[in-house]
Amino acid sequence: MNSPYNNAPPPPAQPASLNNNLGKGRGTRKKRKQQDASGSSTNKRSRTEIPYSQRLPAHGFPLEHPYNKDGYRYILAEPDPHIPDNDPEPDIPGKPIPGKLYRRWLHEKVLLSLHDRAPQLKVSDDRLSVTGEKGYSMIRASHYVKSGSWFYEVTVQDMPENTHVRLGWSQKLGNLQAPLGYDKFGYSWRSRKGTRFHQSSGKHYSDKGYGAGDVLGFFIHLPETTKTARCLPDTHKENALIKFKSFFYFEEKDEVEKTVKSLQHLKGAFIEFYKNGVSQGSAWRDEVYEGAYYPCISIYKNCTVSVNFGPKFKHPPKSAHKPVSARAADFVTECCISDLLYAVGLEVDGEGS
Repeated sequence: MNSPYNNAPPPPAQPASLNNNLGKGRGTRKKRKQQDASGSSTNKRSRTEIPYSQRLPAHGFPLEHPYNKDGYRYILAEPDPHIPDNDPEPDIPGKPIPGKLYRRWLHEKVLLSLHDRAPQLKVSDDRLSVTGEKGYSMIRASHYVKSGSWFYEVTVQDMPENTHVRLGWSQKLGNLQAPLGYDKFGYSWRSRKGTRFHQSSGKHYSDKGYGAGDVLGFFIHLPETTKTARCLPDTHKENALIKFKSFFYFEEKDEVEKTVKSLQHLKGAFIEFYKNGVSQGSAWRDEVYEGAYYPCISIYKNCTVSVNFGPKFKHPPKSAHKPVSARAADFVTECCISDLLYAVGLEVDGEGS
């Protein structure tokens, strides 16, 4: 899939003074550049520059980027060609760039996320394998699932002595500097003794653990509800825009405590794990919280694992399922609808689009 959704031009050029570190004034909206000496608008000129799809590395994300941490999340953005800048005075110094002029950048494949991970984890160039370092830390995939039956595989490539992994599923607010299953947002299967973990509570699950060479399967079933059927991705167009290393990002503040209080178990939901094609049975049934779940990996020390999001698996489950890889195309459609509804709302409110 090479969607035209990803072919918008790069963001307007910004003064060098604005290309600062995120640690300085998090959430500050970046200013627009004044017109150059020729009198032409930098904002207008930039729309003929090289598109994002040609500026990004092959794996589809900037090499230098802000990490999701400290209660904040960052979503790579690109100019939205369907909502032109109709501001009569677009280049006034000190004026923030409206978030409505941008949209979420979408990659064509489901991969391991470069920014939604603990920085100490080392991700391969193809974004399909990861190696740990020191204590437990975590990485999520680039896409989530919210309803239906989904599956992905993990192969343990290398597991030196005294290293461990916990694999499974996590909502977006799961702590990246902790093992998967540390909080209410994650559900994991540990390599050591095959223990299952949720909310820091370990319980007996499979008779044995797993190690180097094993292929593990991860199945989740989330019944569709009225809420999930109507839920579309956030456009983020109301969020602040920040600039980091020549790219723009929407900044989203986490509301962990509020989200924890609102969690409710989803009736009929269950998680099942597989080892080399053999089901280990349901790990949780009717104990899975409603929400959107990402494939997730947490590693203790220098273990290496690789992921397979499909569509072809070494050991596909017999029960009906979709490969997590299918979420890439679905997510493009959902984001397009979400952005379209936002644009319609601008028309209704008289702001124009």
